[in-house]
Amino acid sequence: MLDNTITRAMTTCGSARIIIINSKAMVNDAIKIHNLSPTAAAALGRTLTATSIAGIMLKDREDTVTVTFNGDGVCGKVLAVADYYGNVKGFVQNPQADLPLNSRGKLDVAGAVGKGTMSIVKDMGQGEPFVGLVPIVSGEIAEDFTNYYATSEQTPTVCALGVLMGNDYKCKAAGGFMIQLLPGTDDKFIDRLEARLPLIPPVSHMFSSGKTNEEYLKEILGDIEFDIFDEADVSYYCECNKEKVERAILSVGKDEIEDMINEGKNIDVSCQFCDKIYTFTPDDLRKLMKG
Repeated sequence: MLDNTITRAMTTCGSARIIIINSKAMVNDAIKIHNLSPTAAAALGRTLTATSIAGIMLKDREDTVTVTFNGDGVCGKVLAVADYYGNVKGFVQNPQADLPLNSRGKLDVAGAVGKGTMSIVKDMGQGEPFVGLVPIVSGEIAEDFTNYYATSEQTPTVCALGVLMGNDYKCKAAGGFMIQLLPGTDDKFIDRLEARLPLIPPVSHMFSSGKTNEEYLKEILGDIEFDIFDEADVSYYCECNKEKVERAILSVGKDEIEDMINEGKNIDVSCQFCDKIYTFTPDDLRKLMKG
């Protein structure tokens, strides 16, 4: 299966690591779940793609990473969460937000995201999570990830992302890659890489050709040799369940829950990541209160 495959590689000389993902199925799952407009689909799709890459760079199996774009554009908040395996989920605050095409005839993701802040929170499961906060530099998502790693983690990074939407509002192609220089990289390699970057095809069109990630890596790196050391299937995945929702309800406090019971109506709780609805009757709430 080519869709939702993530591949990790390293240049043979040991100067850089490269992670590449074909995320078409992942983006289409998000479109279906959230009923996204084309512009919102591109914004969330790019964010899901890059967050999946960030997830697979986590160190421990229980770790998670949350990426949030808090911009002043029509999309509102754009958020994605990935686990150690690269599985990801997310949402757009205004899923039907849309804008006219930009001056280049492309979906106006930058305008839809707007200006504001980008945050990356890495939850290691113990102690305080690592929080990085940077200004949104373009709203195009890829440039913002590049800026984040350079400024917040001091890691020279190249990030490219693409989502190609069809006239049927479905994703025709999606993917991305991230190249990070490793400590001790010499100037000659950097020069080779910088000379190669302008020759790389546009990401969304590259991923529409139906090739494997290894073939895409060859298109990206040209004559720079590399070794693949890991490949896996990832997915749009939400692990919500009734027990987690019950804990969320209990967290609002006894007085709030008693008010819900006194109203005598069922309450519906919707998961923001998968739109699944959990219904609780007054009797269900009473049982929760009793523990």
